[in-house]
Amino acid sequence: MKIALVTDSTANLSKEEIEKYNINVLPIPIYIDDQEYLEGIDIDSEKLFETQRNGAGFPSTSQPKMGELIATFDRLKDEGYDAIIDICLSSGISGSYSTLMGIAQSNPEYKLYPIDSKITIRLMGYLVLAVAKMIEKGTYTPEEIVAKVEEIRDTVDELFVVDDLNNLSRGGRLSNAAAFIGSILNIKPLLTFDGPKIVAYDKVRSMKRATKRIESEAIEKMKACGIPEDKLRVLIIQSNDAKQAEDAMADIKAELPNAVYELDEFDPVVATHLGEKSLGITWMIDVDQMEF
Repeated sequence: MKIALVTDSTANLSKEEIEKYNINVLPIPIYIDDQEYLEGIDIDSEKLFETQRNGAGFPSTSQPKMGELIATFDRLKDEGYDAIIDICLSSGISGSYSTLMGIAQSNPEYKLYPIDSKITIRLMGYLVLAVAKMIEKGTYTPEEIVAKVEEIRDTVDELFVVDDLNNLSRGGRLSNAAAFIGSILNIKPLLTFDGPKIVAYDKVRSMKRATKRIESEAIEKMKACGIPEDKLRVLIIQSNDAKQAEDAMADIKAELPNAVYELDEFDPVVATHLGEKSLGITWMIDVDQMEF
């Protein structure tokens, strides 16, 4: 069975990975002062923050355009693919999954299987790579691939802290009222995903204390997550503050020295909502060590 794989640019895949596994990546648009930029094509996080420092308007994001989605699925169908698997960023922060479900129901000829990653960034990228490896093996049905990737998705966990709540609150991606309080009192909310939604579960005064708090909580959760330490991939994700991420990684590595570590940067779409100086401590089973 010939299965195509589609995702969006927030998966943070490298060009080598995209080419190796023939992954179709749709760019997410970012709008700044009515100007459209496409993630991964004509804007990166550095350029995004530069526009903000230079007084540009508040950025906004959208999902891939319907016409582009349909054109992609038509092309893949015409190329002889029997089914299409599309992994998109979390339904709690984007309407992409709902759109894909509508397309799948209205266009059964595509045999489209949407998957809600319930996350984004490089964590989602590893879900995409897991699907790519199963497709490459050639022994999995689309239904089996969806079931397996959902199992892998269940190993994903994350804690975040943001330095400035304006982006999250103005963008409507924080599902509770902590944003307003934090912005006034310099309180930093501790964030995680509750299902597909970003929620603030506690708050700490000062960025330094908040960072130390999520470090200690992440270490405790990783030790209790049930994944063997040497099969655990820890991703420390920063937003224009590499030193903060490096320090956090060193602290966690001292407690979990046998895990696999990776430093990453929030892509422009996610950075639009989290802002500069944000930090994410995230983890999941190491897909690179899995047998498919």
